[in-house]
Amino acid sequence: MTATRLQPSLTTMILQHLNILHYKNISSASLDFSPKLNGLIGNNGAGKTNLLDAVYFLSFCRSAFNPADSQVMQHDADFFMVDGRYLDELGQSEAVSCGMKRGQPKQFKRNQKKYKRLSDHIGFIPLIFVSPSDVALIESGSDERRRLLDVVIAQYDHTYIEALAAYNRALQQRNALLKMEDEPNPDIMEIWEREMAEKGEYIFKLRSAFVDEFIPVFQEIYRQISSDSESVSLRYVSHCQRGPLLEVIQRDRFRDRAVGYSLHGIHRDDLEMMLGGYAMRREGSQGQNKTYVLALKLAQFEFLKRTSSSTTPLLLLDDIFDKLDARRVERIVELVSGDRYGQIFISDTNRDHLDSILQRGATDYKLFTVEDGEITERVHPHV
Repeated sequence: MTATRLQPSLTTMILQHLNILHYKNISSASLDFSPKLNGLIGNNGAGKTNLLDAVYFLSFCRSAFNPADSQVMQHDADFFMVDGRYLDELGQSEAVSCGMKRGQPKQFKRNQKKYKRLSDHIGFIPLIFVSPSDVALIESGSDERRRLLDVVIAQYDHTYIEALAAYNRALQQRNALLKMEDEPNPDIMEIWEREMAEKGEYIFKLRSAFVDEFIPVFQEIYRQISSDSESVSLRYVSHCQRGPLLEVIQRDRFRDRAVGYSLHGIHRDDLEMMLGGYAMRREGSQGQNKTYVLALKLAQFEFLKRTSSSTTPLLLLDDIFDKLDARRVERIVELVSGDRYGQIFISDTNRDHLDSILQRGATDYKLFTVEDGEITERVHPHV
């Protein structure tokens, strides 16, 4: 991260209208949104998260939850479609759409023009999605924490996406050689190791710069939510910290051959999460874990506002108040009610939380009821 990447002015990208067909349990929806706050009220399993996931799809070209695109298509449907119309602060309209027929590749378009590479779209509509599944950042393995790094950095630096893709290709090729019954050609092995080392050290540099700048932003937001009652920290751990990555990869080649895969490289990086100097996964209560993850995501939001695109991200908050005490709920309401955020989508089973936010001065808002995949706007909400 360099100082030249930070921009003084911010732009906005507002999702004005969304069409959905056959996306998970949403058979059909055509919705107009508020440029500020959009509340989704409904029981668990009603489809609130699926609607938010469709918005996520238009930013990241994929679902936040389903690794295969075909998994978001309704079982009895032959296709799915998500289409969004966005508006920037200059009044320029942008149309982003994705469609997929069963058994065929998805089509992703901006203003009716198909992307040659989906990576070219990432970062155009920056977005932060906070959901209950984010607790996996604390409880699961390092894959989830690396993904947190990747999702943010990829939205402001396309060279990162390209380097990560090249690294993963080299890693797959090296692993294929390691699994061979016959002894692999050492010259070919070294080609892929050098590619891993070159791209890996570049990725490490970007991740390190991001973490260094991200930590104080995260700590400040956690302090605000917790009323300064706990101290938190993050520590980036990488094999690149042991010396030149090529040497680190090659010194255990014999052991890698025995297990059949690469034991060293940036694909093993981790982000250690600490509470009061101890591992968060062992120390945190449910409420502290949720606060920690929420602070991570809101810090991502603040960070993306200041990076190369200088576009205020969309903020998607899915059922964030569960397992939190009244004081923390109050602090979160204060945070998201302020002017620092742009367009917000927030879901909850309990309308009282949304009413609290609206009473704090959300001048422009819409409320929607979600029930069994049917989404209905409350035309004249009473708060």
